[in-house]
Amino acid sequence: MAPSPLTVLCIGWRAQVALARADAIHPIGAFSASAYLAAGGELIWLGRAGASLHPRAVLVPRLPDQLEGVSLDASQASVWRPSPVDRADRARLADACRALRSVLPRLGQAAGLGVLLLGRVPAFPLDGAREAATALARACAEDDPAAAALAAEGLIGLGPGLTPAGDDFVGGAFFARALLGSNDRTAKDWAGAAARLRAVARARTHPISAVLLADLLAGEGYEPLHDLAGALAAGSTSSAIVAAGRLTRIGHSSGWDLLAGLLAGVLGAAALDRTAAAARSVGDEST
Repeated sequence: MAPSPLTVLCIGWRAQVALARADAIHPIGAFSASAYLAAGGELIWLGRAGASLHPRAVLVPRLPDQLEGVSLDASQASVWRPSPVDRADRARLADACRALRSVLPRLGQAAGLGVLLLGRVPAFPLDGAREAATALARACAEDDPAAAALAAEGLIGLGPGLTPAGDDFVGGAFFARALLGSNDRTAKDWAGAAARLRAVARARTHPISAVLLADLLAGEGYEPLHDLAGALAAGSTSSAIVAAGRLTRIGHSSGWDLLAGLLAGVLGAAALDRTAAAARSVGDEST
C-alpha cells in the first residue's frame, strides 16, 4: 500500500511549477534538515515547517523516513514568490550596508568567507580566497561585469559541502547587482557574465549548488536574503539586522557566505578591508 501523500504547508513558486508538470518525484539525497528531489526536470527540496523559504522549497510538517515513492499534496499550500529586487538609491544602500557591517558581531560567530568581513583569514581551504573575493567585490562596485566574471571563476567550487562557500559568495555578490542596477551600456554584459558563470558552475561545482547559484545569478534566493535586500534598500538598519540574523543561520556557513558576497558586492573592496574591520572591532570593544 502506497504511503499517504505528505501535506505541503508552503511551497516556493519554482517548486510549485515543477510539481505541477511532474509525472513522478525522484529522490536525489537526504540530509538531517532537508531532502532534495527531482520533479518535472527541476531540483526541489523538502524542509520542515519553519525552515527558510526559497523558490525551490517545499515545507512539510515532517521529513519522510523514506524518500523512495514519496508523494506530495500541495493543493492547500501557500505559495511563496520573492518580491522583485528593485534598484536602490546607491548612496543610501551603501550607508545601510556600512551600518550593518559595523554591528556584525551581534549576529554570532562568523563562518566561511563571512570572516572576511571581520578582517580575518578564513580557514583552509578558503584561506587563499581573499584576492579573488576582493577582485569580485571591486568589479561589482565598479560595474565591471567582465572583471567580475573572471574573479568569480576563481571562487566557484571553492570549499567543502553541498554548496561551497565560494559559490554562495559569488551568488551574494551578483545578487547585489540587482540592488545596484546597471546602466544601459553594461546591463547586457552582466547578463552575459551570469550566463558564463552558470556554465562554469555546471562543470566545476556540485550539481545542486550549480542550480542554487543559477537562481542567485537570476536574482532569487532564500527569503531572508530578499528581506535583507529590502531592508538595506529602505535604509532600515534594525530590519536589516533581523534579516541578516536569520540569513546567517542558514547552513553551516552558507548564510554568512551570502551575506559577505552581498555586502562586498555593494561596498566593493572596502567591505573586506582588514584595517577598517580592525578599527571597528577596537571601537566596539571600547564602548
